[in-house]
Amino acid sequence: MTNSADHSWTHAGHGLPDSEPSLNTTAIATGLQLPAGFAAIAEDAELGPAITNNLARVEKKLREAIANSDPLADATSRHLVEAGGKRIRPLLTLLCAHLGDASLPAVVQAAVVVELTHLATLYHDDVMDSAPFRRGAPTAHEVWGNSVAVLTGDLIFARASILVSELGSRALGIQARTFERLCLGQLHETVGPRPDEDPVEHYLSVIADKTGSLVAASGQLGAIFAGADEAYEELLVEYGEKVGVAFQLADDVIDVTGVKVKSGKSPGTDLREGVPTLPVLFLRRDAAAGDQSAVDLLKLIDGDLTSDAALAAAVAGLREHPVTAESWVIARRWADEAIAALAPLPEGVVKSSLANFALAVVDRAS
Repeated sequence: MTNSADHSWTHAGHGLPDSEPSLNTTAIATGLQLPAGFAAIAEDAELGPAITNNLARVEKKLREAIANSDPLADATSRHLVEAGGKRIRPLLTLLCAHLGDASLPAVVQAAVVVELTHLATLYHDDVMDSAPFRRGAPTAHEVWGNSVAVLTGDLIFARASILVSELGSRALGIQARTFERLCLGQLHETVGPRPDEDPVEHYLSVIADKTGSLVAASGQLGAIFAGADEAYEELLVEYGEKVGVAFQLADDVIDVTGVKVKSGKSPGTDLREGVPTLPVLFLRRDAAAGDQSAVDLLKLIDGDLTSDAALAAAVAGLREHPVTAESWVIARRWADEAIAALAPLPEGVVKSSLANFALAVVDRAS
């Protein structure tokens, strides 16, 4: 039997590879740009530097958490982290922590946990959806195959589980229940609605589980580990659930507007893959009610969209159809409800930033 000291691998692949460079949080912080809706944070003399510096710590710890002395596991785990991302979930954790003592070290660790969990689900989602690109780069399964991509997602979630276990049983419970909902959301999306179930209600429940649950957990964990008033937790969960749904609904509409999105996802990808989205569900409803324009457009959408010309025609038709405007109305309603949930919070940059973020998710092009 070979002794572990005879080779460079550490137990279970933990630890940095030999070539891992030192990461400087100051350099990371300098290159960070806050997502749309969070301008008030950057403009605040105290909150701005505090959030930016903690985001840099999160970024550094993310890379440390996924580093692996197994060369293949290290390469596959780094794939999406190095592709970038908005880091919305850890940002919400850090922001909500300012309702208490955001300097407590567990706050940053909680932010790392939610982003690792999100990353793990992306590996799985891309396999399920046969997505060719993520964040402008080829997806992991396109590079290494489905099995390696799924196992990488599992590995990253294992790393998240290690970190959350260090935060205690309550955090572990929140993480476990959130991951259960993430899995159920994917399962329900895969099998579709029951014969007696309303397709729109089914769809909303899917995105509440797949997106809303983790956004909700992000804010909740920030408040918990900053020692914020317990009364804030429930309203942050409600806010997170609703703003998460609004975010996903907006993504759906953006996919059919014909705008090239920054994620690298081409317009109409969901149409071509047959992924249910709110505009198409509304279109099916209208077609079933006898709307001839919906019937005609649905024939195009349900037809062969292999060619770029056919897909472009379907995107253009759906963009101009009233169901797209109706979908925006629904997305904005969820955003408004998220903002309303914040009413009991004290006035200040935290509250205004959360409200502005809710507005920003339904007022964007990508």
